[in-house]
Amino acid sequence: MAKTFNFKKILGPVILAVGALIWGISFVAQSEGGAVGSYTFQGTRNTLAFLTVGLVTLIRDLAQRKKKPRARYGSGKAFFSAHKTALLAGLLCGIAYTIAATVQQLGIDIMGTDVSAGRAGFLTALYIVLVPVLGIFLKKKITLKAWCSVAVAVVGLYLISVKPGTGFKISFADVLLIICALFFAIQILLIDSFSQKVDGLHLSCMEFFFASVVTVLMMFAFENPDIEVIKANWLMIAYSGVLSGGVAYTFQILGQQMTPPVLASLIMSLESVFSALSDWLIRGNTLNARELSGCVIMFAAITIAQLPEFKRKKQQNAA
Repeated sequence: MAKTFNFKKILGPVILAVGALIWGISFVAQSEGGAVGSYTFQGTRNTLAFLTVGLVTLIRDLAQRKKKPRARYGSGKAFFSAHKTALLAGLLCGIAYTIAATVQQLGIDIMGTDVSAGRAGFLTALYIVLVPVLGIFLKKKITLKAWCSVAVAVVGLYLISVKPGTGFKISFADVLLIICALFFAIQILLIDSFSQKVDGLHLSCMEFFFASVVTVLMMFAFENPDIEVIKANWLMIAYSGVLSGGVAYTFQILGQQMTPPVLASLIMSLESVFSALSDWLIRGNTLNARELSGCVIMFAAITIAQLPEFKRKKQQNAA
């Protein structure tokens, strides 16, 4: 009997790869937009992201109501139960995202134009190692193939992000980026846990609602936002809010609904590759042989992760 083609197996990774592309390009926006202040950048960015996802969600929900005037969830109890789950999911994912993104921005701002800034991408993308490690504590089965893919990806990320001769001493900014990677790993696992239980757009909307509230409060508590400085950096904030925030993180949620968490983290870690490539295309900073090798190795890791389980096929054939 011929196997039916599973479109979701292709669509999920493609959506995640597009999100990684947007994140890769946004590294420039985060570096330059940080001039407004770390908390101000996050507050304005997350507010734009919430407004973007909220508008799309509202339009989608109104369109669905026109087609199906009756309540989608049936009884009032079922309706409340569904939205209670979405609120809980949005709160937990929003907390993890807020900590990760804010700590990442602080680390990037501290590094500034330092030579060690090239390590930021590598340290942030350590979530590809932390996702399967944390998955063990959640009793998730991690295959040998997945571990091999993670190991290969780490080598690729190292070649892309760490410059030879700079050493690898741990600074305060490095510690912040490692903490950032930990909370991004937690966010990925939380989304994997909730994505099948709640609507993807509702989850994204709730995540950015909580993130925007928290970061706006921190913006006024720890900084004095200057409207003129914000205006001068509006393009960087808009890109990070609308595209990197609203679009890419929604793609993450939708993509993870169709992709296992370890493979999803590997695909999303391509942001490091896209960051290097965009730096080459936009700023003219050429990639050397070492960095190109890292890009190739990263793509190889993603390919390995998507190879079929040959052992399982043999067992099926033997049966």
